[in-house]
Amino acid sequence: MTLLIIVIILGIIFDFINGFHDAANSIATIVTTRVLTPFKAVIWAAMFNFIALFVATHIIGGFGIADTVSKVVLHDFVTLPIIMSGLLAAISWNLLTWKLGIPSSSSHTLIGGFAGAAICGGFLKGLNGFAVINGGVILKIAAFIILAPIIGMVISSMITIGVLWLFKNVHARKAEKTFHKLQLVSSGLFSLGHGLNDSQKVMGIIAAAMMVSDPSNPLHLQHLGDIANIHPWVPYACFSAIAVGTMMGGWKIVKTMGSKITKVTALEGVCAETAGAATLFITELLHIPVSTTHTVTGAIMGVGAVKRLSAVRWGVTFNLLWAWILTIPVSATLAAIIYLFVYALGVK
Repeated sequence: MTLLIIVIILGIIFDFINGFHDAANSIATIVTTRVLTPFKAVIWAAMFNFIALFVATHIIGGFGIADTVSKVVLHDFVTLPIIMSGLLAAISWNLLTWKLGIPSSSSHTLIGGFAGAAICGGFLKGLNGFAVINGGVILKIAAFIILAPIIGMVISSMITIGVLWLFKNVHARKAEKTFHKLQLVSSGLFSLGHGLNDSQKVMGIIAAAMMVSDPSNPLHLQHLGDIANIHPWVPYACFSAIAVGTMMGGWKIVKTMGSKITKVTALEGVCAETAGAATLFITELLHIPVSTTHTVTGAIMGVGAVKRLSAVRWGVTFNLLWAWILTIPVSATLAAIIYLFVYALGVK
């Protein structure tokens, strides 16, 4: 019972860190173009992060991404110490990348940590550690490390070309004022997608913990047979934590996302955020957890490339790509090391 509570607290802490780590994804362009002050921007983003809960509940009708994340490790091999180790690794890696201003993926950090601890646990039991993870789910998630930014880039390029054509005869100053207003809408949509996607990942982890917990535990920390039966306080806690975290900001990463990849105007901000939101909504319907960081980076690259290929600072982009590729194996390795210590201490 105590370990389950620790896992839930760590999950909420991770969601909070995810909020301020990934806040830059939804507010970088709106701050860079001075549509809103940083303070107003984080309030705006946090509000839509939380509204996403009601979209998931009443419009989409479920938490498909949470269900996918809960199945990263095969159920028979999930234990509370494994989940705890994965969360500790994910929190550590997120804090390090935030400190360094690297826009890595909180999503893949969490999934890598969960899988890494489970693989280590499998080997310690004398099994093929890689056999304890759900290969189909992992491959699908890994594929979207590449696909999410590409989809974001393609959609943003198409939207940018279409918008430029529609506004070709409109005076530049008038167009800029229009897009300053539209950025409020596009950033709100992206924040909605961020809340929908990222809040559910910790929900999936908490659900996995409840599925292997003692059925007799009190305080409504009920044993679950299916994520559809999860108690309402879990999504409320997860969506709230990410919204509060967003209000804490993430200014180092804002600088990278908003200006280092390419200089972004209000028009381009609208196109990038709309493309990013569209990508997140598509993957939500497909129940695929993706990185909001990867998605919006691809979208920003797309609008920059429409101007000219040289407008995108490809050196910065390639450095980010290395961070993305390394996130899952690094967080998995860190989780495996933490699990070795947990196992040695006899935590059950």
